[in-house]
Amino acid sequence: MNVVRMLKVQILLLMIGTLLISCNPFQKQQSPEPAAEKQPRNGQKEESVRVLVIGSDNRDGERANSDSIMVVDYVPEEASVKVISIMRDSFVKIPDYEKGYNKINAAYYLGGNDLLKSTISANFGIDVDYTAVIDFKGFISLIDYLAPDGMKVHVTPEMIDDMNMNIQPGIQPLEGEQLLKYVRFRHDSESDFGRVQRQQEVLLMMKDHVSSRLQSIDGIAAMPELLGEALKYVETDMPMGTMLQLLGKLALNTGIEVKSLRIPVQNTFIDETYEHSGAVLEMNIPANKEAILEFLEAVPVQVPGT
Repeated sequence: MNVVRMLKVQILLLMIGTLLISCNPFQKQQSPEPAAEKQPRNGQKEESVRVLVIGSDNRDGERANSDSIMVVDYVPEEASVKVISIMRDSFVKIPDYEKGYNKINAAYYLGGNDLLKSTISANFGIDVDYTAVIDFKGFISLIDYLAPDGMKVHVTPEMIDDMNMNIQPGIQPLEGEQLLKYVRFRHDSESDFGRVQRQQEVLLMMKDHVSSRLQSIDGIAAMPELLGEALKYVETDMPMGTMLQLLGKLALNTGIEVKSLRIPVQNTFIDETYEHSGAVLEMNIPANKEAILEFLEAVPVQVPGT
C-alpha cells in the first residue's frame, strides 16, 4: 500500500471511528465523567488487549456450557496475536465453589462470564479486558457471512462418518453447519486434543477472512457493516471504539504473527475421575501457570490462594 493510499485509509478510519463512536446504537449512554484509561491487567503488557472468547452450547431455557475457552492476547505495537486454548475438562479451583475443584467449563455453567474470568485469574494468574461469547447458531451464521463459499479444512474418513457428509476425504470447503461439526468432532484417537487444535485453526481462518476484507479502501469503508453483522451473533462487552481501533490496525498490518498454546501443556496432567465431575484432566496448576506467563512474556504475579 503506497503512502498516499495509506493516508486515505487512515483518514477514512478516523471518520468512521468518529461517526460510530458518536452515534453508535450498540454503545451505552456515556457517563459525564471522563472514562478512565484502561489499566494493565495481571500478567499483561500495558499496550495489549486481552479477550476471553467463549464458544457456548446455549439452548433456549437451559443453562449454557462453555464448549470452547480461548484467551486471545493482541499486542498491536508488536503485531502479534497469542491464543491460549484451555481444555474444557481441565480440573481447576473455582472461587466460592462448595466442592472446591471442578472442570473449568463448570465455572461458566455455574456463574457465566464473571465466574469463568475469576477462575482463570485465580488458577493461572492472568486477567482479561473483555469477553466475547458466540453460541452454535451464531457460529454457523458468522461463518456463512465471512466465507459464503466455505472454509477449506482437512476432512478425515472418521469425520465424514460421524458428520454423515457426502464428500471425499481430504481438503474440502465446509460451510457453517458442517464447520461447526468439524470443530466439535472428537471421536478419534486425538479426542478433545484434536478438537482444540481445530478450534484454533478455524479461529485463525476467521481472522484471515476478516483481514482480507479490510485490505482495500472499499473493504474498510464496509467496516461498519462488518461490525454490525458480527454483533448480531457475538455478545461482547468490548466498546465499539475499541473494536474499530483493533479492526483498523488489522487492516493496515498484513504481517501479524499468530502463536498458540494449549492448556494443559504436555506432561503436566493426568486423566482422573471424580464422582461430582466425571472424567477430568488433573493438572499441575503451577506448571501451567508458568507456561502461560512465559508464553505471554509477562511478569509473574502472586495470586492469593495458589
